[in-house]
Amino acid sequence: MLALTQTVCPSLKLVARGKVRDIYEVPGHSDALLFVATDRVSAFDVTMQNGIPNKGKLLTQLSLFFFDFLASAPETKHIPNHVITSNLDEMPQEVHQYRDQLVGRSIWVRKAQVLPVEAIVRGYITGSAWVEYQKSGTVHGLTVPANMKESTQFIPPLFTPSTKAEIGDKDENIHPDSLRDILPDPSLAEPLKSYALALYSTAAMYSLSKGLILADTKFEFGLLPSSDPAVPPTLMLVDECLTPDSSRYWPAQTWAEGNKMVGFDKQYLREWLKSGGGGFGKKGGGIDEDPVLIPDDVVEATWGKYQEAFEMITGKKFVP
Repeated sequence: MLALTQTVCPSLKLVARGKVRDIYEVPGHSDALLFVATDRVSAFDVTMQNGIPNKGKLLTQLSLFFFDFLASAPETKHIPNHVITSNLDEMPQEVHQYRDQLVGRSIWVRKAQVLPVEAIVRGYITGSAWVEYQKSGTVHGLTVPANMKESTQFIPPLFTPSTKAEIGDKDENIHPDSLRDILPDPSLAEPLKSYALALYSTAAMYSLSKGLILADTKFEFGLLPSSDPAVPPTLMLVDECLTPDSSRYWPAQTWAEGNKMVGFDKQYLREWLKSGGGGFGKKGGGIDEDPVLIPDDVVEATWGKYQEAFEMITGKKFVP
């Protein structure tokens, strides 16, 4: 089975082509966008040469699961999201001709002004947070307890934002107090932080009930303009939601402080790349690296982790 690494919809306006998603405007529908999750896969801010078949469909289904769950959970039902529909038949007629490409991997969403921030919430110390902590004893410049071990839980969870870089650039971790400086309205900083922490805590509690630890995740938010100039725009959740691409999930039964956890995400691919797989690492292992071709065994192992996470979270087998 071939991976869909790029969509071709010539009668639609391509607005952006990100690491995973192709985003289109449909003529005559200026207040909405078509989000299409391809099968592209990236690591260390580099998009690989080949993709993982059906990955985009799985990410779409899992995002929709959590959008629905969080919209009804008592702790988060006040937080709006950008989803209009994922049913292709309910989308504008203009997109129907591309059904073969779009079915199962597309969401029709409200058009928002996306804020230039990755709203990262960390429940456990790992990844770049662990690297910083070992060097300086801080996380995003925040003072945290001394003598922490890798994978130790943060109580309460930490809100640790980063800048949202343009395609081809790297996100930059920032101190939470700096968030006000990069938002179009500084007063958005507190509700954005509150929303992110509530979303994480609600999803983490649910995930734990399914045998998974949600170690960390990142959310994106946007502003939905009001039709009334006197009414401020609405802050809402956009992009993807709690997928293995944007989150670290760990098996709860193997967690312990000091363990280097292997999760249900792209970690298998990351470790292969860190070991020099495909020649990766010649330019320092970061965003300047050339894309590499992922071998079939790494594709299959990574896909297996995605499927396992999907089935544990939703309680259903993944059906493309």
